[in-house]
Amino acid sequence: MKLFACQNCGAQVYFENRFCEFCQSRLGYLPQKRILTALSPAGDQWRAMARRGRRVRFCANAAFDACNWLVAAESQDDFCAACRHNRMIPDLSADDHLNRWRSMEFAKHRLFYTLIKLDLPLANRVDDPAHGLVFDFLATAPDGAGPKIMTGHEDGLITLNLDEADDGTRERLRTVMGEPYRTLLGHFRHEVGHYYWDVLVRDGGHVQACRAVFGDDTLDYATALSQHYQFGAPADWQINHVSAYASAHPWEDFAETWAHYLHIIDTLETASAFGLRVHPRTADTASLQAKIDFDPHRNGPWEPVIKAWLPLTFAMNSLARSMGANDLYPFILSSAVIDKLGFIHDLVHGNLADRAPVV
Repeated sequence: MKLFACQNCGAQVYFENRFCEFCQSRLGYLPQKRILTALSPAGDQWRAMARRGRRVRFCANAAFDACNWLVAAESQDDFCAACRHNRMIPDLSADDHLNRWRSMEFAKHRLFYTLIKLDLPLANRVDDPAHGLVFDFLATAPDGAGPKIMTGHEDGLITLNLDEADDGTRERLRTVMGEPYRTLLGHFRHEVGHYYWDVLVRDGGHVQACRAVFGDDTLDYATALSQHYQFGAPADWQINHVSAYASAHPWEDFAETWAHYLHIIDTLETASAFGLRVHPRTADTASLQAKIDFDPHRNGPWEPVIKAWLPLTFAMNSLARSMGANDLYPFILSSAVIDKLGFIHDLVHGNLADRAPVV
């Protein structure tokens, strides 16, 4: 995530800001231009200072303080480029549903920031009624009488259990599942990975190339998951997988690796925006040094991205420990996992034809 400046006063502002804290200008995000803009009133609309006073209006979900994205004044859409992908939202009159849904929307909008910047296909159900990307935000029935809500993906529909937006519940599930990391943004990035397997791998003609890296996806999925939950991951899972869950099935391996690729891209952009440089004073090896001064979204080689990422994780995990917190990135990236991440990088940028075959 990059940093932004208020066009009215020049103060630094952030992606989720609704107002500039210094001059109190109203702020909104223009997804097409990937910029947070200060706004001036124009009747029941606004003028975007970053776009020479172009008239805009807020997404309809701004009424719930769940979105700060903008829509062109002349657009026929009530919702922004991210919220058009919502199919179902919870009953906002129920206890704490609004706050939890807001938390989910904040995470979803960060996801869409990256997807848009990577120029990935983003068909919704208007564009593609059968397989467009849509979200159902569902709440468990208070008396437990309704069906169990399972977070997951099926044919472009991503379902998220509203309970995941409760910090206590999510932490309990993280512990029960033996996961080192569990966040709302992580859920979004993982589940959308399944969607892009369909769009970029299956429909993009790259199934064989993907199998050569991630394994045979024709293995029965339900059986594989059942065995994973019954017996756990193999003892040597870290050799070839980014997480224990990634070892369950090649589809989960792809989705987990996809999520980590988005973790890397977004975090490196933030580090670049702050001008971070990693140069440990006691380390002689160049492998622990990095000057993060590039845009990781660009179509370029994978090697500079991963070479910057590894020293950054060393630094930010050390900083987290100094605060008495858990590691921010509690994962070990083996050479096999780094190669899988490189496959995702080449897939995203359309460079698989230039990729050396796996032998």
